[in-house]
Amino acid sequence: MSKYETKSIRNLAVIGHGGTGKTSLCESFLHLSGKTDRPGRVDDGTSSLDYEPEEQKRHISISAATSNIDWDKHRINIIDTPGDSNFTFDTKSCLRIVDGTVVLVDAVAGVEFQTEKVWEYADEFHLPRLLFVSRMDRERADFEKAVASIRDRLGRKVTLFSLPIGAENGFSGVVDLTSMKAFAFDEQKRTEKIIDIPADMAEIVQKYRDILVEDIAETDDELMNKYLENSELSPEDLQTGLRKGILSAALIPVLCGSALKNLGIHPLLNTIVRYFPSPEDIGAVTGTKPGTDEVETRLPDESAPFSALVFKTIADPFAGRLTLFRVYSGTLKAEQGLYNASRKLNERIGTLFFLEGKVQKPVEMLIPGDIAAIAKLKETATGDTLSSEKAPIVYPKCEVPPAIISFAVEAKTRGDEDKLVTSINRLIDEDPTIVFHRDDQTREMILSGLGQIHIEVTVEKMKRKFGLEVNLKTPKVPYKETIKGKTTVQGRYKKQSGGRGQFGDTWLDIEPLPRGGGFEFVDKIVGGVIPQQYRPAVEKGIVEAMAEGVLAGYPVVDLRVSLTDGSYHTVDSSEMAFKIAGSLGFKKGVLECQPTLLEPIVNIMIEIPDEYMGDVIGDLNSRRGKVLGMDSVGHHQVIKGQVPQAEILKYAPDLRSMTSGRGTFTFEHSHYEEVPAYIAEKIIAESKKDGA
Repeated sequence: MSKYETKSIRNLAVIGHGGTGKTSLCESFLHLSGKTDRPGRVDDGTSSLDYEPEEQKRHISISAATSNIDWDKHRINIIDTPGDSNFTFDTKSCLRIVDGTVVLVDAVAGVEFQTEKVWEYADEFHLPRLLFVSRMDRERADFEKAVASIRDRLGRKVTLFSLPIGAENGFSGVVDLTSMKAFAFDEQKRTEKIIDIPADMAEIVQKYRDILVEDIAETDDELMNKYLENSELSPEDLQTGLRKGILSAALIPVLCGSALKNLGIHPLLNTIVRYFPSPEDIGAVTGTKPGTDEVETRLPDESAPFSALVFKTIADPFAGRLTLFRVYSGTLKAEQGLYNASRKLNERIGTLFFLEGKVQKPVEMLIPGDIAAIAKLKETATGDTLSSEKAPIVYPKCEVPPAIISFAVEAKTRGDEDKLVTSINRLIDEDPTIVFHRDDQTREMILSGLGQIHIEVTVEKMKRKFGLEVNLKTPKVPYKETIKGKTTVQGRYKKQSGGRGQFGDTWLDIEPLPRGGGFEFVDKIVGGVIPQQYRPAVEKGIVEAMAEGVLAGYPVVDLRVSLTDGSYHTVDSSEMAFKIAGSLGFKKGVLECQPTLLEPIVNIMIEIPDEYMGDVIGDLNSRRGKVLGMDSVGHHQVIKGQVPQAEILKYAPDLRSMTSGRGTFTFEHSHYEEVPAYIAEKIIAESKKDGA
């Protein structure tokens, strides 16, 4: 049996902008709870949660990591999430399965762009949350300024649960307004100790304590009546009101501290276990019967049918695939069969274990609320639901965001092409935001992702995990060729070299079709000037010539070719001769029809803070883009427009630079348009140079 009951479990994600100290805070949790001998540090590579070499190299979290601690007779499952926009899908997938979240705000920088994004994710999943103003020991740390940015940028009423004692180098502790106790760090015992509230803070502490009580009273009509009658609430009333207010998100607490100095951590952990919801508080979870829209629910009860949601997969070259999941109902024992309700197949499991960073701790049985892992599930992927086969259920999964940057990828070593495909597919198991395909037109292998760093990290993982080195280059733009005029042209092929010769003679009418019209071949032969058995060969020759292009080697589209006349030789004519004749005639005719290049145009949607509007629109115009509309979303503007695909191949890092990392965009193919003449000339010249 599990040591804990479901009601004593707290499932928590730590989220925020990159560099706000999320991992350091989680390491402080582990240390103060006795899980580790000393707090790991991101900067010196000793973090137990940022353990991947790519993370240690960049000093950032790239992949979500799980661990757990014991605190005040509760089990807290902790997920440390990435803060970089390149890895937000991982963060969102984790928020999908937790019951509450701690949002970090830097005491120097205040609310940053990614803070707003993850806050939106927390809103989407209706998560109770608290804000922790971190790094209070840093130079220029300003608690009041940080709180002001929270109120301004997040647009929500917040309630102070703690106040800092001092700031910057003088930061020495916090006052917990819920317990009216002060905490300082005990250097000898390496933990926080209770101290007297500084006398010079008595007035401001009382001021914010009164505000806290008022805010608690406002969460409940009964409490408000008591407060109006007595101007105070009992400790029991405060506890009840606090918990109710946080669970409903009517109260959003703000605490402060420093993970590096282990200050403010005790009040934070106490707030989590006392006021954050257990899986039982969340109650029944909703899904559907497989293959239907019929609603199914599951209670977080051990006697209910088993169900769990997979939120992450780790590709390990030695252990194989690691599948991380959260149990919603029922129990699961080791060596038990599993049913994947999403894919309607059975999986056999071996050892169950809790992940503590990269350390695997075997466990005999899981209960509702547990977050655990299984090795070597063959078919199960991120987002799948595991359940009882007799009572299947499918839970909603997170939508995978579209890729925004692409590179052509090739193995450095000739002969490693198969290894390249296998390696990337293994990494896609781990990270569904990686997109990989072969472009049939350009014949390139295309690797796409959510940003430059995302792609770089993927390449580094390929080398480390699978021993594969690759080259990246800017992908070719899939231009196309078309015509604007019409012509009638003869395509004639005659070859005599002793013995049987080759003879094919065709007359072709070539004319343009509307954009997107594709290709039409019309057989207008009357009588037997070209025998029936040779006419399909003419079309085949034309189709092959279209694929090779005429101007710059790009496929020719949007035209009609009519076979109107010709002649043949009873002995020398053949399908091959008419195929060549059709090809020659087509190539000659296209050059007489005002050939031109077409380029792909994409619909783009750019979301940016208000202050970058002018710069982004100016940049879009310089890329030959057109603004089609704008919408306001809070402090952000959403620009909708169209732009040539060639102009945004490297837009992701450019937009990031332009907006200090606060801009995001998505795009999708729209249509093809004619390339301006001055640009077409350059493309054609470059093509001829490459083909020389």
